[in-house]
Amino acid sequence: MLPGRPEEARPRVRGAAEEPEFDGATCPWCATSNPPERHFCRRCGAQFATRDEAGATPLPWWRRLFGGDGGEAPWAGQRPRLRRGFGRTVRLALLAGLVVLVLVAGLIWAGPAVDAVNDHFAKRVPIDPVAVTASRSYEGHGPELTVDKVSNSWWGTGIEGDSAGEWLEAGFGRPVRLLDLVITPGASADVAQQLAQARPRQLELLITDVDGRTVTRQVELTGDGAQRVKLRAGRVTKVRLVLRSAFGVAAGKQVAVAEVEFFGRKTSGSS
Repeated sequence: MLPGRPEEARPRVRGAAEEPEFDGATCPWCATSNPPERHFCRRCGAQFATRDEAGATPLPWWRRLFGGDGGEAPWAGQRPRLRRGFGRTVRLALLAGLVVLVLVAGLIWAGPAVDAVNDHFAKRVPIDPVAVTASRSYEGHGPELTVDKVSNSWWGTGIEGDSAGEWLEAGFGRPVRLLDLVITPGASADVAQQLAQARPRQLELLITDVDGRTVTRQVELTGDGAQRVKLRAGRVTKVRLVLRSAFGVAAGKQVAVAEVEFFGRKTSGSS
């Protein structure tokens, strides 16, 4: 007997499975229920959550500036409407004004910004004044001793007390850019000799540039040791140090300054 002829299995008809019901939005296109957290239909992909609904995330300011209304995105093949009108013209004018303002501010502040960066990284070199004067001096202790690069010689105000109002002034032969000022208060850099006289505590710096404009800065020193003060001033012609108060004031003592040193950039002396 011949083996039986195999027959193909007949397809079985199955009933449609029941769709689960969700308590979220119902699609307006295919009437399919969706979970509450969905913004697009799980069957046809239609969008049923728009930006205008409560709690929607607002558009960024730059998109609102260019006329974005946050409405529903156009469908494929749909021609977007033309955006014309007075409102768009005003927005473009405001944008142009903002760009011009940024450019002008950049031109104004570019120079100071470059100077600030160069000052921060520049190597310091000493700048010697061509003349040093004072309101008054103790005999044998004139103002020139503050720039002699010897720390055991000093300038004295010539009067006892805090010597408020007395001043020491350094003048430069040409406009210079000053970055730092180093002051050694007292009669010497050595602590034992330094306390022999009173030391400046509060100073007022009067910085004058080549145009005659003067900038005032307040400086407070500690009791001892050489101290650095940031100046960051350009086109300076003279600097005056005005005494306001002092440490160690006593009978027979006067306010003394052992050394005053000025520093600028290594690569430029005039700015």
